[in-house]
Amino acid sequence: MRRRNLIFGLLAVATIGSARAEQSAKARRIAIVAPSHPVGKMTETSGDPLFRAVFNELRRLGYIEGQSLLIERYSGEGRASHYADLARDVVSRNPDVIISIGTNEFTLDFKAATTTIPIVGIFAVPVEAGIVASLARPGGNITGVSVDVGREQWEKRVQMLQQVVPQATRLGFLQLREAREKWGLPKEQSNWMGVTWVGPALNHPIDEAEYRRVFAGLIQDRAEGILVTDEDVHVTNVKLIVELAEKSRLPAIYPFKLFVEAGGLMSYGADVSVWGYNIADIVGQILKGARPSEIPIRQPTKFELVINLKTAKALSLTIPDKLLSVADDVIE
Repeated sequence: MRRRNLIFGLLAVATIGSARAEQSAKARRIAIVAPSHPVGKMTETSGDPLFRAVFNELRRLGYIEGQSLLIERYSGEGRASHYADLARDVVSRNPDVIISIGTNEFTLDFKAATTTIPIVGIFAVPVEAGIVASLARPGGNITGVSVDVGREQWEKRVQMLQQVVPQATRLGFLQLREAREKWGLPKEQSNWMGVTWVGPALNHPIDEAEYRRVFAGLIQDRAEGILVTDEDVHVTNVKLIVELAEKSRLPAIYPFKLFVEAGGLMSYGADVSVWGYNIADIVGQILKGARPSEIPIRQPTKFELVINLKTAKALSLTIPDKLLSVADDVIE
């Protein structure tokens, strides 16, 4: 009892729809778990495009929360040292499916906790990370969506940022320390794409003070622009990151449109709504009897470039016509 009280004193947990549990004996139970996303945003009406898409598609498939579907929501609140405990606790409740939204390491905690409960995850390079055996036939109990299609995507982001700030030779990479140490990008390639990569990585616990420390380090290291990774914790802190980039006068390229809608300069990446629809579709297949081991990992096929001209003006930047001509959306 003490252990459970400790865990739940540190990890936010919410269950929505449990009051209606007795209304349907056939209701299926899903656990949605994220390393840092607040549970209050894991809803159809929160405004988060990922979760809105997940619930819209589940509804279309006939799985409606509070009727044919019960949802348990969990957040690790960015406390990495407790992720493994959270994974074990979720598994102990034996849901029909676990949706894991977050980092490779977070998904690996669930892989270690169960080999039987189906896990549908959002992750990067899952084969290289040891999450699945292959993209076509994952094997085991894990499948989902891979959000990073490799080096080419990052090279395009660098090139786009260089078009906006062609004089920049020192760039920062806003990422978690464990990701930097594991993948060595760009730590082990200090002159990757002709750029000197500067600035510290983010250490746990990741909070406002830690973001401010990293941005102060970027300024101290004379960064002239930054790339923001697609890690879940950044999505949780969209407004803070955009604000710090603006105050530091650092041109930034982000992984998702929602950063630009919040005032960020530009983004290049997949539409997170598509991820949501894919996640829900896979969950639907599993609830109807499909095996995760035989459901291929889905990858983004379309990437969108979004530019905020108001932010560019505030930073005294001119967006080249060539870049504007290929933008999917321009916010004025």
